[in-house]
Amino acid sequence: MSTLDILPSQRHHFDIRVDITYLNCAYMSPLMHNVSKAMRDGVQAKAHPWEYTEADFFTSAETLRTLTARLINTHADDIALVPATSYGVQIAANVLPLTSHQEILVLADQFPSNIYAWREKAQQANAHMRTVNTDETGWNQNVLDAISDKTAIIALPAVHWSDGGMLDLVKISEKARAHNAALVLDLTQSLGALPFDIAKIKPDFMVASTYKWLMGPYGLGVLYISPKWQHAAPLEYNWINRQGSEDFSLLTKYQDSYQKGARRFDMGGRANPPLLNGAIVGLQQLLEWHVPRITQTLQLYTQDLMMCLQDIGLNTPKPHQQSPHLISVLLPPHKNTADWLAHLQQANIFLSIRQTQAGKCLRISPHLYNDSTDKERLLTALRALYARA
Repeated sequence: MSTLDILPSQRHHFDIRVDITYLNCAYMSPLMHNVSKAMRDGVQAKAHPWEYTEADFFTSAETLRTLTARLINTHADDIALVPATSYGVQIAANVLPLTSHQEILVLADQFPSNIYAWREKAQQANAHMRTVNTDETGWNQNVLDAISDKTAIIALPAVHWSDGGMLDLVKISEKARAHNAALVLDLTQSLGALPFDIAKIKPDFMVASTYKWLMGPYGLGVLYISPKWQHAAPLEYNWINRQGSEDFSLLTKYQDSYQKGARRFDMGGRANPPLLNGAIVGLQQLLEWHVPRITQTLQLYTQDLMMCLQDIGLNTPKPHQQSPHLISVLLPPHKNTADWLAHLQQANIFLSIRQTQAGKCLRISPHLYNDSTDKERLLTALRALYARA
């Protein structure tokens, strides 16, 4: 890894006090100064609606669509704007075929936004939900082994939200296509932190909320829909996704046809200036930083952190199984760790505890606003907690 690939600390972009160590981007990213300003400008647009033109209902949405397409190497026509990951997953569940002898493949303890719609669909079709567990080899090989001719839908993340275990989406996609299985991806815990290329992975659907690694606001998400599914019925029937909706004088000349491509799946009320403005600026900054450089910078940070955690006596996963930006540390079962999170928070150190198949883990998810001071503060606190527990 070249030092030229490593980004310097970007803490100056964020409103984070010097005494705060925030290592919890997997929970929610803080807003950058320019994102906050863009969102305030969006609020001002609603305060002065006479300045918000009919064209503004469309231009910001198209800008966000175009930036998302650049991020994942696809076309703007393939992107829909949704309010949440669950909304995008439900669109996929409504569209994809499933029969009673088939299976939907998911991970154990997968985030529920990519579970509940599939449970309902499997029940309605009298089909089977197959859950893949992890072991010492990680998640990936177990997923590959589970794909068969019975597999109709594979609904996965790229990174498990609890333990940070990674999946090889290229290999999974190849095997999915070999068995004619649809691939539905929830990339909320990776898009913006890890590179993702539609041309390489070829999913049927991919959705990500903007409030984590896309550095944007809560209440908005982006959904990729493969062209083969873009003529299906949308989840809702609103006015803005219909053909000709740009002309407000003709809205009661009701249309059966839709806007081009994936736009028919856009949520109603998509023209929300604070959310669109914030998401646009967040994506612009990510593209300027360049996602592969973000990945390599975070990987260097977490690899060093994992070695130090192991020196303390804490168990961390094997590096080849671990994502560069989200790591987990098993809380030692032989020690009293019940109040570790509270003690860390009292020291202004913020991360999460999540339940994994291996047990309860500290989930540590840094970003470019973290520096060596944050790392040392965390390690000092954990040494003290481990010694006294």
